[in-house]
Amino acid sequence: MQVERKSFSMVPIVILLILVFVGLSFMFTYNSIISLEENVDEARSNVNVDLQRRYDLIPNLVSVVKGYAEHEQEIYDKLLQARASLSGNPMSSGNEEIRRELEQGLGRLLALSEDNPELKANEQFIALMDQLEGTENRLATSRRRYNEAAVKFNKRIRRFPGNIVAGFMGAERVDTIQENPEHQDAPQVNF
Repeated sequence: MQVERKSFSMVPIVILLILVFVGLSFMFTYNSIISLEENVDEARSNVNVDLQRRYDLIPNLVSVVKGYAEHEQEIYDKLLQARASLSGNPMSSGNEEIRRELEQGLGRLLALSEDNPELKANEQFIALMDQLEGTENRLATSRRRYNEAAVKFNKRIRRFPGNIVAGFMGAERVDTIQENPEHQDAPQVNF
């Protein structure tokens, strides 16, 4: 009879251990699903931040570069026009006025190059292209990170025992990003 008591008293302990194991497993699975879900939300937010950055930044950069190029072109056009007028009619009484325009234009060009020796239109275009490339690279990296987070989350909620816990939580599969319909295409850069 003594042997029967020991086996009988072990059953509640075994059941208790199984319940504790199941409870801990549920808790760890639940918490990991929550963490993965938060990672997906954070990654999605980062993609949206980079899309908004592209949406705001690119038109402003294009505008600045376009304005600088137009200003530089205006100075060169005036210089060429003054030079053509001077060389086309050297004996004219208006030569003094043309020379004065040419000197003023040259003075503005020299002042521009002295004040901003590194601000040339071609360098502005190169900087714009670098910004465009950098922005698109950041966006691609954010999209890739989102997709990685989404795949990890989806795997976790579809595998056992995560699928049981996910069903209890109401967690659903998330889609990976192919393209955001609102900002599918990069802003157009036209000059």
